[in-house]
Amino acid sequence: MADTEILLESGTNEIEIMQFTIFGELYGINVAKVREIMMEDRIKPIPHSHPDIEGIFKPRDILLTVVNLPKYLTSSEVCEAHEKERENSRDLFIVTNFNKMHIAFRVHTVVGISRISWTDIQKPDKTLCHGREGVSTGIAQCGENLVTILDFERIVAEIAPETSIQMEEIDNLGIREQKHHRIILAEDSLLLSKMIQEALNRAGYSNIASFNNGKEAWNYLCEISNDSDFREKASLLITDIEMPEMDGHRLTKLVKEDNRMKDLPIIIFSSLINEEMRIKGKKLGADEQLSKPEIGHLVEVMDRLIDRSERNNG
Repeated sequence: MADTEILLESGTNEIEIMQFTIFGELYGINVAKVREIMMEDRIKPIPHSHPDIEGIFKPRDILLTVVNLPKYLTSSEVCEAHEKERENSRDLFIVTNFNKMHIAFRVHTVVGISRISWTDIQKPDKTLCHGREGVSTGIAQCGENLVTILDFERIVAEIAPETSIQMEEIDNLGIREQKHHRIILAEDSLLLSKMIQEALNRAGYSNIASFNNGKEAWNYLCEISNDSDFREKASLLITDIEMPEMDGHRLTKLVKEDNRMKDLPIIIFSSLINEEMRIKGKKLGADEQLSKPEIGHLVEVMDRLIDRSERNNG
């Protein structure tokens, strides 16, 4: 077993990628999501579960669901054919921690860790998705290798939709009035961006400017930063952390260090929020940090921060 540590400084726009293989192809995962690496273990099957879920096992104190990543990324037939060639090989489990969940993913080998800039990660062309839009966060250049960074939240949301954003949380807030405030949203996942926008619209926040990454959001904020009505064009910023070109921590750092926009309330809304990430976000000046998929809590925090901002800027 090898526990992982997050070694990066805050706001440098860097990421550590753990590279692993499935049928000889290189894939990657953000080290910040990795709790540990384990040798594969005996798994207890669960009847009527999703076909890509192998079952559960309990190595120590936590009951873990095991996702068969080779099967998910290919097909049952392809997977079975390849597995016959690997009959004497022993797989690994990458135990992850995100969205307040612990999930183990079966992989074949772990290659190593590379530290790269988010600018070295590009969003894959839509023609590469093969009908599964958003399975890849991006394609990273790690040395001489191209590594496909998988969107593990998207994978889990597809396998278990109940773990993703639930509109019922918004309905439970009761009847709400329409808000005029302009919300800036930086979120690279098309699926999550649509779900967040739909939820915010239900909550009365219909004036939303959505951007695919931190760089696009930053460019927009710079364009309007000298406008006299800046606060009307940008009332609050919601940002993910993991995004190609510029991540949410870098975006937060740039905004809070700019005298023209430092009073803009920022909510980091990410699957990576844990104690260590919370410390990083606070140092960068984030007003609040919330774990996906707590959409109802997000709306409540938005209400509070916008109300506070309006009172302070009177």
